[in-house]
Amino acid sequence: MKKLLAMAHVSSMERLALYASTIAFQWFAVTVVAWRGWAHGFTASQLGLIVRDRNRILVASIVGAATIAALQWLNLRRVGKIPVASRGPLQAIAERILPQSTVELPPYLALAITAGLCEEFIYRGFAMAALAHVGLQAWAVVLISSVLFGLAHSYQGRGGVVMTLIIGTILGSSRIAYDCLVPAMFWHSAVDVVAGTAGPRYLTRKLRADPDKNI
Repeated sequence: MKKLLAMAHVSSMERLALYASTIAFQWFAVTVVAWRGWAHGFTASQLGLIVRDRNRILVASIVGAATIAALQWLNLRRVGKIPVASRGPLQAIAERILPQSTVELPPYLALAITAGLCEEFIYRGFAMAALAHVGLQAWAVVLISSVLFGLAHSYQGRGGVVMTLIIGTILGSSRIAYDCLVPAMFWHSAVDVVAGTAGPRYLTRKLRADPDKNI
């Protein structure tokens, strides 16, 4: 990611390769984590994989995803009105990492859903279960797992790490509130899906339309 962000231009093939390799890596990571979790005796319930109240979880998943998607959309539209030079790392990510064509969009959406599933299992499933297993209080479990989640997104810069930490705290709190990973998976996927659909629209459209102004 850091290598791509340092490049002046990223081709469509390079973006597609990034999407494919990240999807493969995340599922590989989940496989290893699930194996180690099983080896250490963690149950599906401890990992947040049991849905006890289906109606409550379904409503929370859909309403929460719609709300967080709307907030993400509004934030990207707000950032799109800021001068390009003041947008920071978010602009570099939009130009180099987010999908720029209809060919790139489906693989990106597959990546967004993969991230929602895999990262939630790793950070809000296994990591929180492991931290709780050693006797930490719920607030410490949420905080530590969120810090780890934020650091994993360090390529987004300091502001991105802080924002990801905050989002991780919200997702971690939902994991405890609903005793289930499903709402967090929906919410996480919604954030990334909107980033890939609204991000290029608000952050790169003007650049493509009038590139001379950004030389």
